Amino acid sequence: MDENTTLRALAALSQKTRLDVFRLLVKAGLEGIPAGEIGDSLGVRQNTMSTNLSILMNAGLIRNERQGRTVRYFADFDAMRGLLAFLMDDCCNGRPEICEGIYDEINCS
Repeated sequence: MDENTTLRALAALSQKTRLDVFRLLVKAGLEGIPAGEIGDSLGVRQNTMSTNLSILMNAGLIRNERQGRTVRYFADFDAMRGLLAFLMDDCCNGRPEICEGIYDEINCS
C-alpha cells in the first residue's frame, strides 16, 4: 500500500459510522453481511449507510457481491493487511521488542 492509498483509507475510517461498519465487517469475517443488516445492526438509515459503504469501497477497504436481490459486503482483508503493514513498516528502527505487544493485540487466535 502506498501513502496516497493509506491516506484515503484513514480518511474513510475517520468517521464513527464508517469505522463501526468496517469493524462489523471485520468481525463477520469471510461470510460478510447483507447491506440491510449492516444498517439495522448499527441503527443507521439506508441512504446514510449507502453513502458510508460507498466511501469505504472507494477507499478500497471493503468490497461487495451481489447475491440475487441482495448485496453482501465484506471487509477487504488484503487491504487491511496492507494498511497495517504500511503503518508498521520499519517499526521501531531495528528494536523489535518495542513493537512486540502490538502483534499480540492484533493476533486473531
